[in-house]
Amino acid sequence: MVDILQDHLTRARASGGVFARSVARPPWGLRLPGTIQLALHTVVQGRAWLWLDDPRAALELAPGDLALVPGGPDHRIAHKPDAVCISPERFREQHADDELIGHRGATVFLCGAYRFSGDVGRGLIRTLPPTLLLRAAAHDPLHDVIALLSRELSGPAPGQQTVLDRLLDVLLVLAMRACFEQSPTAPRWYQASADPRLSPALHAIHAEAGHPWTVPELASLSGLSRPAFARNFERSLGQAPMQYLTDWRMTLARDYLRTGELTLAQIASRTGYASPNAFAAAFRRHHGQPPGQWQRGELARPPEPIHGG
Repeated sequence: MVDILQDHLTRARASGGVFARSVARPPWGLRLPGTIQLALHTVVQGRAWLWLDDPRAALELAPGDLALVPGGPDHRIAHKPDAVCISPERFREQHADDELIGHRGATVFLCGAYRFSGDVGRGLIRTLPPTLLLRAAAHDPLHDVIALLSRELSGPAPGQQTVLDRLLDVLLVLAMRACFEQSPTAPRWYQASADPRLSPALHAIHAEAGHPWTVPELASLSGLSRPAFARNFERSLGQAPMQYLTDWRMTLARDYLRTGELTLAQIASRTGYASPNAFAAAFRRHHGQPPGQWQRGELARPPEPIHGG
């Protein structure tokens, strides 16, 4: 059975995540640009404060805590609220020797920058609040992953970027899971995927988007009558089953078009359309332009930047 959260994260994954370990003795402050699609911060030793525009709303990070900040306004992390915060470049210059002096009285923290790909990734980002602080319990696996990251970042080693990419993926899955379990505004698909009346149909749609699904067939998978299934589906997900299926197919189609790796015939097959012409007609209805024109516009866009702390 397809894990829908894992399906979203897998489709959204992009290589090139950046993670940096910093040792900073007070006074210190770091300003990070809102162009980072998703920033992650965790403290290994000491304390840090994180805020967007208003230092009076700063969140305190203790060792083991994890903060997520989706793109938008710049954000700041410092030894105290309202500290002067500087760019990553100046921060690295000013605190280059703090590691050599020693960790007594210093804060040791990790900053990550993660870039998602395509509409699936952007959809995940939109589900997050402007700042999210996760406080891990004593035996939470977040602690173990953060400790591994800290050790891996303490010095260069062969294959290090691959290790960091994988650990960052694990950290992100744990963080998203914790976020959605705690948040009343978790995505509707996440909440519905735990509903035994709807999860079989949702999992089927995500596992086989190219299958010619019908409402009666999806209702049968869920063990409900057609009217009961349609009613429960629309109440939980805010749209009819066929509209949800079409939207998911179009989301996948946009991401396939962005990569430029598949032909229209292949995309049509993967998204449940009998021919390239049928797919093109559906795409035009959905987006107001044919897929080739839409693709050319997307491929002409410069890539989104990624920055690290």
